[in-house]
Amino acid sequence: MIEVRDLWHIYNGKKVAVKGVDLTIGNEIVALVGPNGSGKTTLAKHLNGLLKPTRGKVIVDGMDTRKHSVAELAKTVGYVFQNPEHMFFEESVLKEVAFGPKNLGLSDEEVEKRIKWALKEVNLEGYEDRSPYALSGGEKQRLAIACVLAMRPKYLILDEPTTGLDEENAESIKRIIRNLYSEGHGVLLITHEMELVLELADRVVLLYEGEKIFDGDVREFFELELRKYDLDRPRLLDISQRAGIGFVRNIEDFVKALEMRT
Repeated sequence: MIEVRDLWHIYNGKKVAVKGVDLTIGNEIVALVGPNGSGKTTLAKHLNGLLKPTRGKVIVDGMDTRKHSVAELAKTVGYVFQNPEHMFFEESVLKEVAFGPKNLGLSDEEVEKRIKWALKEVNLEGYEDRSPYALSGGEKQRLAIACVLAMRPKYLILDEPTTGLDEENAESIKRIIRNLYSEGHGVLLITHEMELVLELADRVVLLYEGEKIFDGDVREFFELELRKYDLDRPRLLDISQRAGIGFVRNIEDFVKALEMRT
């Protein structure tokens, strides 16, 4: 369990980015949403120790992040950044995925096992000798996830995982997220894409000007006046409402509901 207790973060003693946030994350998919500048990334960076609280505390499976290094916390909480290229520095996919496990001091046999498993999880088998920088946008995103998975963390933070991807690559990322959840991982999705929230999230946390405004059920979240927070309601919900069907999570559920009425 990740526990955030009365978390405050103030940059340079002046800018208050996070204000008294309480939060727990377990084996679930939690969507962290809010407009630009609402404190989402600042909050997320506390979960693996990239930032330390100005006030309050973050506890990760019993570890107080103020007392543990990023390297220690990375074994439990993996972070995939919005721009995956910021994570790359090796000449091949294989070396990129191997970097984390090698730095854990694992045996060559265990490192090789983790590389094969991680690449299989993200459907990049056969890409071992390619340059990370020569991959497509979707492939880079999947490689970034593989690099984190090779560390075998219990929790994953995915920052805007489908932004800028075409439909095929976005669907691939969604499948990976579902698989991770089914395998027992907790997943925190930072996203502006409300369709992704609707389709995948178990729970939604809304930040606005550094404060937690909402923490609860997906259906209840989409009943909020989202435009107040510069967020758009998914078109699927508007279409479903006009059709008299009510709340649906994806297009498949919408089609099934239509078929049941005919």
